[in-house]
Amino acid sequence: MSGQGGEKQPIDSSSEATEEIRLPVDEHVEEEVSSSGKRVRARGIYLLPNLVTTGALFSGFYAIVAGMSGHFESAAIAIFVAMVLDGLDGRVARLTDTQSAFGVQYDSLSDMVSFGLAPALVVFSWALGNLGKFGWAIAFLYAACAALRLARFNTQVDTVDKGVFIGLASPTAAAIVASMVWAGHNAEVGPGLAIVAALVTAVSGLLMVSNFRYSSFKGLDFKGRVPFVMMLAVILVFSLIAIDPAGVLLTLAVLYTLSGPAMWLWNHFHRSSKTDAVEDDKVKADYKDQH
Repeated sequence: MSGQGGEKQPIDSSSEATEEIRLPVDEHVEEEVSSSGKRVRARGIYLLPNLVTTGALFSGFYAIVAGMSGHFESAAIAIFVAMVLDGLDGRVARLTDTQSAFGVQYDSLSDMVSFGLAPALVVFSWALGNLGKFGWAIAFLYAACAALRLARFNTQVDTVDKGVFIGLASPTAAAIVASMVWAGHNAEVGPGLAIVAALVTAVSGLLMVSNFRYSSFKGLDFKGRVPFVMMLAVILVFSLIAIDPAGVLLTLAVLYTLSGPAMWLWNHFHRSSKTDAVEDDKVKADYKDQH
């Protein structure tokens, strides 16, 4: 075709433009900081950490399918497998220097499926379904709280102390619900057990959006030396888990969950006692000045 003045317009025949037109799926492009400190545009995604995240996502999806099929033990175990993989993907990304904004968002969406939807639907299939509308309302409450917890975490990740979690972490809340289902997968679910399951699910969900502080254990130095007795304690824990995995994991999850409210109460009363002591000293000082 001819342009204005009879001159031919240049046609972009570059291979990149042709490839972008022909690709059925858009190529992912994001900005990242290079080793020199400059922001550069990177094309594509890192394979290894996102494969681990995909494994966690698959485990959560499998838990949902297994729970709907009545295989509650398999569903609970799948949620714990997702927890292990969720803990690995970030470490793999840091060890291989393959962190990316895409990986962060993908991991968050995977967490919503594995630790938000999967526990809610599994416990609903196991017990909450017996409570009718109240049961699915509790399941939705848990899922919604998980979504709010993840959204709040993503927006505060650069401003909150790395050593603590504000609110119960979604994997821990999922561990409580999953281990409860695992421990009672062979039990006859009646109204009493269903109500207990509803209370545990609701409390786990609400604690995710609370302001209780929980240790993230990110300050632990796994490379340093520890007393020999620590290794014996780890072996003992593994032995107990091997004997009764559901019961031990439920106990550990509950103890960790209670640590947040317990520390809040301790700090609250400790602060109150300090304030009372300061006020008493001030009253005594004023009395001495007057007399």
